[in-house]
Amino acid sequence: MQPLALYVHWPFCLQKCPYCDFNSHVRDAIPQARFATALRQELAWEARRLGRRPLASIFFGGGTPSLMAPETVAALVADATALFEPQRDLEITLEANPTSVELGRLAAFSEAGVNRLSLGVQALDDASLLRLGRGHSAAEAVSALEAARRIFPRLSFDMIYARPGQDLAGWRHELGTALELAADHLSLYQLTIEPGTAYEALHRSGQVVLPDEAVSAALYDATAEAAAEHGLHAYEISNYARPGAESRHNLAYWRYGDYAGVGPGAHGRLRLDGTPSSLVATRRHRAPEVWAERVERQGHGSTAEERVGPEDRAREALLMGLRLTEGVGEAEFLAGTGVPLGEATDPAILSACLEEGYLTWCGGRLAATQDGRRRLDAMLPRLVV
Repeated sequence: MQPLALYVHWPFCLQKCPYCDFNSHVRDAIPQARFATALRQELAWEARRLGRRPLASIFFGGGTPSLMAPETVAALVADATALFEPQRDLEITLEANPTSVELGRLAAFSEAGVNRLSLGVQALDDASLLRLGRGHSAAEAVSALEAARRIFPRLSFDMIYARPGQDLAGWRHELGTALELAADHLSLYQLTIEPGTAYEALHRSGQVVLPDEAVSAALYDATAEAAAEHGLHAYEISNYARPGAESRHNLAYWRYGDYAGVGPGAHGRLRLDGTPSSLVATRRHRAPEVWAERVERQGHGSTAEERVGPEDRAREALLMGLRLTEGVGEAEFLAGTGVPLGEATDPAILSACLEEGYLTWCGGRLAATQDGRRRLDAMLPRLVV
């Protein structure tokens, strides 16, 4: 059985960011004890059917998991490492925001077992942070990064670019500051307008205008160039790391490995007997209180669990794998999906993409070039059968 990645979803935030489409909820009071108990109960239920699988990573995401009581994090880490077989270099990541409420807990999270912190910085100027709906200032973000570097052996933080009104010179300056503060990993995301968000309505009315395609492409290229100059190389379309510092947890998604998701709205992909044909897609109820009621009643908050057929396995694996600079290997693809890689692509579109230099197929690996990665969102729907 291949190693397992475990995702734990904490759904609560202090406020909802206008660009965010994650399953996050604002509550006047967070029911810490109830949700801690429910998360531990659902984790135990999942472990009973999976058995003592090797455990490669734990990722606390959200929402804002740094609003969790550190005791809850410690209990979940202890449960997971007792229920599964932790690998020697087990990666345990927790997402946090640079607010004073959460910064006071960093040492306690480290003591709870977290060895990798992911900070949601998003921007390093106060005007942009205000427009993004963030609850911290640029100075607080810098203080948080400095504090986190003293506590955690591994540190990543997020930045958003291609923001309204942003130009190339401004982003180069801001990114240069970010790279000076970086440890071994950065996630640099291009702003997109997601359905159902506040930004979608503002974009539709013309109040939020994103940079045009040419500017966005220039921002993407400048991002990769600046990161590489600081020793952080793009291993995924939006993620940059020093060699060996890649997010092992996220690599499990992109390499189409097994991952279990617990908590409201969490998703999972699990090969129940280790074979591609046994792959199931799991999904938990999104509403936190409804999820908790289901866990209390039946031990889990599942809303759906479906067998993933060969065509969907091939499609998902290709959509995820081509985001990686390393691309997709024929042997690994066949082993993970049960489908030959050549049967998962449209031959005419594949040929055109290879000819245009958007893709390469060499040594049994299909990969996107830098030009191809810029066009990946437009290319993949046509390429994947």
